[in-house]
Amino acid sequence: MGTFHTRCRIENPIRRTKQAAIPKILVDTGSEYTWIPAKRLERLAITREKKDVRFVMANGQQITRSVGFAIIRLDQFFTIDEVVFGEPGDLTLLGARTLEGLNLRVDAQQKKLVAAGPVPAATQARVRPKK
Repeated sequence: MGTFHTRCRIENPIRRTKQAAIPKILVDTGSEYTWIPAKRLERLAITREKKDVRFVMANGQQITRSVGFAIIRLDQFFTIDEVVFGEPGDLTLLGARTLEGLNLRVDAQQKKLVAAGPVPAATQARVRPKK
């Protein structure tokens, strides 16, 4: 598929005026979570809600990181999601869960994110009347 970067904004879900631009974030559908530098999240007063969450890196190495909650915005699209407090050496990534929450998909040919269309929803099962 190839890789590409985009930009987004991160916002504290409790103190909505605390927000920051992320000018370059790698779109990575192979990563479940979105990874943001810890210092950036700390400046936004986003708290570490889950500590010592285990992750497996692409090279097989296991690491632990903290996770918190943030609002992620791309243009008119936004969602709230868990974000990883990235440490020095970690990539800044926009992960698959966030893309799903934003209802965006990757256009591999144009190397950009596009609207995924209507969100699938379940229908109510029909109940047959008792005879």
